[in-house]
Amino acid sequence: MISFVQVLDFAGTFAFATSGIRLASAKRFDWFGAYVVGFATAIGGGTLRDILLGVTPAWMQSPVYLICTALALFWVIAFGKYVITMNNTIFFFDSVGLSLFTVVGVSHSLAQGFPFWVAIIMGSITGAAGGVIRDVFINEIPLIFRKEIYAMACVVGGLLYWLLALLGMNDLTCQIAAGFAVFITRILAVRYNICLPILKGEDYYKKKG
Repeated sequence: MISFVQVLDFAGTFAFATSGIRLASAKRFDWFGAYVVGFATAIGGGTLRDILLGVTPAWMQSPVYLICTALALFWVIAFGKYVITMNNTIFFFDSVGLSLFTVVGVSHSLAQGFPFWVAIIMGSITGAAGGVIRDVFINEIPLIFRKEIYAMACVVGGLLYWLLALLGMNDLTCQIAAGFAVFITRILAVRYNICLPILKGEDYYKKKG
């Protein structure tokens, strides 16, 4: 019997793999290179999370992650005319993957018996780390180091999960609400150009002086 968290995990794998492959296509990677980027994007955050939690990474226990990435590659190849020419596809699939993987990270951490503050951090790592690896592979500055709200969206989702759990909500409700919170936070932040304050550097203080 496949659990709801596993469904989210598989869906997130497909979404993140698609975002990685889509960006690789923009850099004119070959099929194998695009697959590697997609796979690293899909399993990067979960691998780091599992290592920190002291468990075997999920992709080493089941070939489904390899298969999901292959399906994402074939999907981009088959429908490349639509996927690649749509400017918002990267943003959409990245946002979906971010929200789904955040929920998966929080749920896995709680299932391992860790406290909520650890679960929120692990959810953020699961959601954001894959995107960091993807951006490094394609030689871009990772999104979490730019002004855009990215990892903070994961924190928002994790905190909502925790608050709903404190109110006695069941796991499914917490998971769905947290996933939507991450997705909506990311969408609204980009739509209305909401960002965190930039840390002032040396040039700023020289000008002030």
